[in-house]
Amino acid sequence: MVSKDFNSLFELFSAFPDEQSCIDHLEELRWGGVVISPFDSTSKVYKCKDNKYRCKNTGKYFNVKTNTLFDGTKIELRKWFAAIWIVTSHKKGISSYQLSRDIDVTQKTAWFMLQRIRNCFGIENNNDLNNTVEMDETYVGGKNKNRHADKKSKNARGRSIKDKTPVFGMVERKGKLNAKVVPDTTCETLTQETIKYVKNAIVYTDEWWGYNSIKNLFQHEIVKHKMSEYVREHVYTNTIEGFWSLLKRGIIGIYHFTSKQHLQKYVDEFVFRYNTRHHSERGRFDLLLQNTEHRLTYKELIYG
Repeated sequence: MVSKDFNSLFELFSAFPDEQSCIDHLEELRWGGVVISPFDSTSKVYKCKDNKYRCKNTGKYFNVKTNTLFDGTKIELRKWFAAIWIVTSHKKGISSYQLSRDIDVTQKTAWFMLQRIRNCFGIENNNDLNNTVEMDETYVGGKNKNRHADKKSKNARGRSIKDKTPVFGMVERKGKLNAKVVPDTTCETLTQETIKYVKNAIVYTDEWWGYNSIKNLFQHEIVKHKMSEYVREHVYTNTIEGFWSLLKRGIIGIYHFTSKQHLQKYVDEFVFRYNTRHHSERGRFDLLLQNTEHRLTYKELIYG
């Protein structure tokens, strides 16, 4: 297993000069020297040729890529490693067009690779939140006034979800963040999401009526934005609002457009980078490689 850190793409390729070095690194991360069958974890495993293994109980063959995002791929692992390093390191992400040029694959292949990688980012978006928690909602989508006349949504103002998709965020100060695409920002929806993740905390929000039930569950304080109040001593929602700015700048500047169908994956990507902001480049890279058992097929991606 590679022991040194790598802080650039050049150092990454130096650490993984060939396919075998990538395979060895994955095996160490996934199995730690004791190979486990993905078909039967209790089975004895036989080592075969060409980095393959055989599960005694099922008789099936497998390798370190089986049942991971690399399963069935024809793209060499060095390119996968480069894509993972790039997308986890770039603060605002990377477009499929840019990635296709960087690692020399087609744009369609680069998009599919990025979506497979994003499918693994959800590991950092289900955290228990305690102490002091800021909550806020935002709306992702193009501005109605900028649309062509035949594509404008009628009566789409403020918190309208006719032309935008709502995303609900919760962040523990100096801690981790969760952000979820939600169907609406009603009191029922926001309360249900809050109960899932907030455990023992003082909660800060703005005055949106969707937070009215929070006071029955937690100590709840409000900052009154409509009255031009944004900070009242320790009461503010600037942390979660700063994350929204980063998310929107990334979507507008890098991706330009995201559909409702795939929006959660893009949100997961930005949450992953936020929650691993104190990791080294190597630590963030290895964390994702250790959690790649989320294979996404092209059919699931398009029709799922």
